Amino acid sequence: MILAALAVVCDGYSNQLIGFAIPAIMRDWHAPRSDFGPVLALGLIGMTVGSVVGGRIGDLAGRRPALIGSVFLFGVATLASSFTHTVTMLALCRFLSGLGLGGSLPAASTLIAEVTPRKNRGLAVVLTIVCMPLGGMLAGIVASQILPSAGWKSLFLSGGIAPIALSLVLFFVLPESPYFLVRYPGRRIELIDFLRRSGHHMPDDATFDEVRPQSQRSGASIASLFGPGLTRDTIALWCSFFSCLLAVYLVFSWLPTMLIAQGMSLKAASSALAAYNFGGVLGALCFGALVGSFGSRRLMLSTAFGGAVSALLLVGIGISTHGTQPLLILGIGVHGFFVNATQTALFALAAHVYTADIRATGSAFAIAFGRTGAIMVAYVGSGVIQFGRPAYLEVLAIAMVFAFAALATVRNHIAPAAGNA
Repeated sequence: MILAALAVVCDGYSNQLIGFAIPAIMRDWHAPRSDFGPVLALGLIGMTVGSVVGGRIGDLAGRRPALIGSVFLFGVATLASSFTHTVTMLALCRFLSGLGLGGSLPAASTLIAEVTPRKNRGLAVVLTIVCMPLGGMLAGIVASQILPSAGWKSLFLSGGIAPIALSLVLFFVLPESPYFLVRYPGRRIELIDFLRRSGHHMPDDATFDEVRPQSQRSGASIASLFGPGLTRDTIALWCSFFSCLLAVYLVFSWLPTMLIAQGMSLKAASSALAAYNFGGVLGALCFGALVGSFGSRRLMLSTAFGGAVSALLLVGIGISTHGTQPLLILGIGVHGFFVNATQTALFALAAHVYTADIRATGSAFAIAFGRTGAIMVAYVGSGVIQFGRPAYLEVLAIAMVFAFAALATVRNHIAPAAGNA
């Protein structure tokens, strides 16, 4: 769990660097804001493709190689971004980085879901995925210190070296999922060793099988995501991911640029994005602590509603060109609390909805569909900023309203504990 969490921290850190770096790159290259729409879009397209490919690799070759390969790829591509000199080169690096960033989340969430007891699965997945906004928060803190003195190239260097080093650690230490190993009789010894290290008494001649009826073993395919009892939940999950990721990436990619355009300093704008991520960490942790007792339906509907309301309340907070803007930064942190709580909870919900043989594929396709919302942001984000801060915040609110509606239609939510049902 710690290893997967570290991978997600690196994912969140490397993913958000571009949002902090764009204002500095615009200044150094004398490039207009509109030039960076394709850079953001190609990165998100890479994440979409990476989610699908990574999920398929996870179900066909193993969660372990999918996670290790993804972390190594986005580390190398982020490192290469620091040596770019043109928008085209930066866009190419962001696409390659996106392939790895997209593949790491479904691999990490699936692996964690399958090495923890069912009763703790939702909490375990949330505690892992919460490390994405934690990585983003770390990126904001580092950016506020590095950008004014060392520049954006050093920022990308820091985002590349750490995941490359971590991928080497994962290669030597990370175990494979027992749910994957059980499908291959030739890896029985590896499975026995894993279970022994997990505290189970296993004889050498032990044999294993998945405790599910044969009728449920459909195999990993796109069609299986729309099998009996899954169609409604699959569509609802896809729409939920779409709305949440649109809201999240509208902040990740364009919040610093929007705030700077409104007169805030680079350091204050970076602090605002760090506050958004810090709020997201708190929100996800609260969800993880409460989901076992109350289930996911009421909690996720509450956080989606809170995300919409908090965005609208931010419209009434003014921006001045002086000071640290504490009220505005606090409000952005509250908004991040609700939106990121909803987003990270979606990973736990996807792991709950799908069975082991299609879990990585199901999560990956839900994330991939969600990335299309993020891709839209890359193109329309700069246009939304042109209409001013109220329009920007209203789009965030509308996205969370759609997320609320989609989550309300999910049938197979995580059930509350028996005493609270």
